[in-house]
Amino acid sequence: MSQSDHILDALYRVIQERKANSSENSYTASLMRKGLDTVLKKVGEESTELVIAGKGGKTEEIVCETADLFFHVLVLLGYHDIPPENVFDELRRRFGVSGIAEKNARQS
Repeated sequence: MSQSDHILDALYRVIQERKANSSENSYTASLMRKGLDTVLKKVGEESTELVIAGKGGKTEEIVCETADLFFHVLVLLGYHDIPPENVFDELRRRFGVSGIAEKNARQS
């Protein structure tokens, strides 16, 4: 990974590589082989663990659980071949827009 790479982009590339070249020793490849329900279950588990860590308020636990959640969300994106840049673009589109106004616009 070069200094100019964003860690999420670099991690996504590794996830896509592991998806394409499945290995018995790869956790990512094993998630992909087990299918969408397993990937979704991991996203849910990590989300819950982050909520619990957030409630506990310990910085190190919050950081670790956030990293776990980010990773598993990237696996989900990789499962569907959605590059993280699509999410970044959506965040850029929403930036500076009231959350209430943005949500109302999606509901119409």
